[in-house]
Amino acid sequence: MKKLVVWSLCLCMTASMAAGCGAASDTQEGSGASADTEAAAEDGNEEAASDLSFAFCTNTLNNTFQSSMDATFSSLCEEAGISYTCLDPDYDLNTQLSQLSDVANSGYDAVFIIPVDSAGITSGLAEIQAAGIPIFNVDTAVIDEDIESFVTQFVGTNAYMAGQLVGAQMAEDYPDGADIAVLDFPSNESCVDRVNGFMDGLGENADKFNIVAQQDGEAALDTSLSLAEDIIIANPDLEAFFCINDPSALGAAAAVKAANKTGSIGVYSIDASPDGKQALLDGEFSAVAAQVPIQIAEYAYDAAVKYLGGDTELGDKKVYLDSFLVTKDIAEETLTDWQ
Repeated sequence: MKKLVVWSLCLCMTASMAAGCGAASDTQEGSGASADTEAAAEDGNEEAASDLSFAFCTNTLNNTFQSSMDATFSSLCEEAGISYTCLDPDYDLNTQLSQLSDVANSGYDAVFIIPVDSAGITSGLAEIQAAGIPIFNVDTAVIDEDIESFVTQFVGTNAYMAGQLVGAQMAEDYPDGADIAVLDFPSNESCVDRVNGFMDGLGENADKFNIVAQQDGEAALDTSLSLAEDIIIANPDLEAFFCINDPSALGAAAAVKAANKTGSIGVYSIDASPDGKQALLDGEFSAVAAQVPIQIAEYAYDAAVKYLGGDTELGDKKVYLDSFLVTKDIAEETLTDWQ
């Protein structure tokens, strides 16, 4: 009965969230501003904005992380007069492969891609490259072989760093160690990096931490809620959860609250979504490290403009933008937004 009550309470506050590392409609499209607007590439290169068209092939729009990237791309393109389209496969690989094929045949000048399946979109990437369209892989990396073969540049958050920051904070909060549980998501490369970073972030105190459970929370609130309730019951001395994203952590926090242990069992997360920041301010999260979807979109957009302007030496093939721990002051200042 308690699970039903908790689920009802937290369903509405996280309906827009899924794995941060989920789509409202099959396809959403937007066009840029007037055709006579000009976009200035850096280093003095200029191109008529009406000659450029960008596409964003996301893995979903049913998540504020990805929708914030879409809004950023759309705004930047509108300001520059660049035609812009967002294609949403709703986490369906076959749909995304079809959309990638459409992009290859539609003459876009650049495409930004978040894969539904990092290892499953090779054929779509090959089609786009064969059409001569530069590919900017964002947020979740495709497999290394495909990055080398097809991708112009990858841009994402430093997931390992995010985990490391949270691990270091937990080690500081529990200098004598603790019984802890980990809710991971092993099918997602970025989430594996977060867990590895967290473990290393515990540092010289790592041996003092007893991991009583490590289970796949599927990066989802409902799954994590159920697992966390069972873990709390089975481990009365549990002191903290580490969760790989905010939806998972919100599920754990709801289970902690239902057990009347808020403040006694810490919840550590990665994302810093609006809901995650609110949980930090409410005392339901002990710490949260930031992902930076808006910064990713801005960086990838600038790289695409430079590349199309003739600056094809973009530097590193893989670019990882820094994560950071979100303080309560930062949470208050940016509560309704991502970063």
